[in-house]
Amino acid sequence: MPTAVPTLANRLLVALPTLHDPHFAQTVTLLCQHDADGAMGIVVNRATDYTLGELLRQMDIGCDDAALAARPVLAGGPVHPERGFVVHDGAQAWDSSLEIGDGLRLTTSRDVLEAMARGQGPAHALVALGCAGWGGGQLERELIEDSWLLVPASRPILFELPLEQRWQAAAGSIGVDLLNLAGHSGHA
Repeated sequence: MPTAVPTLANRLLVALPTLHDPHFAQTVTLLCQHDADGAMGIVVNRATDYTLGELLRQMDIGCDDAALAARPVLAGGPVHPERGFVVHDGAQAWDSSLEIGDGLRLTTSRDVLEAMARGQGPAHALVALGCAGWGGGQLERELIEDSWLLVPASRPILFELPLEQRWQAAAGSIGVDLLNLAGHSGHA
């Protein structure tokens, strides 16, 4: 019988300075799903050129909340860049929601965006286009290769800090100063 892989969902992947892939250099990714078949996450510290208001207009969803409309839409990763993902808190499950853990959810259905536009959505939410994905065992190999730092998910990092502060803050949450790390790694 195969051994179950402990889930890494509801953790933040912080790209170490050794990771030079342009899709992930200096990123923070919320792992939303992880099992023996692979992993899926949303990059939470890179903005697209879109605002939420522009995205809602393209979807024919009216929004009178100027602050909501001005929020940046995140570049969630290179996989399915045309698809929308909403990371949010709250107990309400929408038409297509995945429980990440500790009250965090990932929703891909339109109804959460409609509720947000009406002022009836979750208290905290990030909207992203695209996601990040790893095949079975790939993420584990990348962790062993010192590409990523794994830290607990943090609501303040996800929902309160400016995007440009999230990379350093996520690493700092476990006492790591990324600016003092070498840009190369080695194994003894």
